[in-house]
Formats: sequence, C-alpha cells, structure tokens
Amino acid sequence: MNVVADCIEARKRRAAEAAATEVRDGMLVGLGTGSTAAWAIRAIGAAGARIDAVATSEASAALARSVGIAVRDFADVTRIDLTIDGADEIDDGFRAIKGAGGAMLREKVVAAASDRMVVVADASKRVAAIGAAKLPVEVLPFARGYVERVLTDLGGAPVMRDKYRTDQGNLVIDCHFATLEDPRLTAALLAAIPGILGHGLFLDEVDAAYIATNGVVTRLERAGASA
Repeated sequence: MNVVADCIEARKRRAAEAAATEVRDGMLVGLGTGSTAAWAIRAIGAAGARIDAVATSEASAALARSVGIAVRDFADVTRIDLTIDGADEIDDGFRAIKGAGGAMLREKVVAAASDRMVVVADASKRVAAIGAAKLPVEVLPFARGYVERVLTDLGGAPVMRDKYRTDQGNLVIDCHFATLEDPRLTAALLAAIPGILGHGLFLDEVDAAYIATNGVVTRLERAGASA
C-alpha cells in the first residue's frame, strides 16, 4: 500500500472509531458495506458492546461475526436504533452518494428502518455538491437492456459492472451524469423506471457524519437530528 492510500485508510479508521462510540449496550445496529464500514465493524467488535446487528451485505455479516458481533436476519427486524455506514460523497446538506460496494439497495432499506444513520468518511468524500462520483443503480437482470436504454436517454452514460452480481443476484449499472443539479429529480426519475430496484442517492437518510481530516475527526450533525 502506498503512502497516500495508507493515509486515507488511517483517516477512515479514525472516523469509524469515533462513530462507533455512539453504539450502546442493548442496541440493534445496522452495519454498512465497504472499506470504511469495515473499520466501524472492527471498532464495534473491539469495544465489546453487547449488541445485536443487521448487515447490509454477506461480507459485512461475515466480518461482524468474526469480531464477535451477533448478526440477526433483517427479514425479522422492524426497527433499528443506529446504522453506521460509509459514503462515496457527502455534501453539507447531508446528501450522499453510496453504492461503490454494490449494496446500496440493502443499505437504503436498513437506513429507512433506522432511528439514526451515521456516515463515516475521510475528508476526500466531503464535497460542495454531490455528483462527481459514479451513481450506481441496482437492476433486475430481466430488464437490463431496457434500463440501459432509458438511462442513456437520461444522459446517465451507463456502464455495467463487469461480472458483478449483488447479494440478491441483481446487476449494478454505474451512471455518470454530466451534472446532478437536481438530485431529487434524478432520484424520482430513477425510481420511476421499471427494472431499477434501487439507486445510490441518499438524500434524507443521513443524520450525522464523522469526517476525518489530518488526524482530526469532526462530527457534523443535521439540524433536528436525534444525537
């Protein structure tokens, strides 16, 4: 690992460890997916909190079990106390793009069930406005051709992830919109396309963010969020 990558991983780890301090005994905690979320899972396990968890991917579930966290089947869950996850981009309005790890559909469902969602990230993920990162969508394989055409018509420049399937067996198409001036409109357009099962725009779910910069972790709280 080169020096830059090592510094980024150190920042991710510091942000994740800070966010993990929100976990309390007796909580049901949602565990995100990806390299940053993995640091949070390790930190929660190391703290030894007596919790149950639900995971947004099979990989996160396996990691959680390996560090002593009891993982429940989300199908039997109606409400989650706290979810900790990463983000590909997050702006000052707490709007985020997620899904580089391919689990955005499960992450969206878990976030919706959560009383509080916390994002952890290194400073490079904090942006003035979301839209530079690729925007992933999860697609029913049956609808692949149709969805690709509609996304092309919308200016999404869709690119299918090669040889990749989600834990649900679905496809992921990464979109590269020239601009994302109206994320809510884009989210509505994507949600209205038959065959798209989920997308990586998280516009209302995030309550707080832990951002690591040069050894310092800053907690940003959405106005009105329950800390």
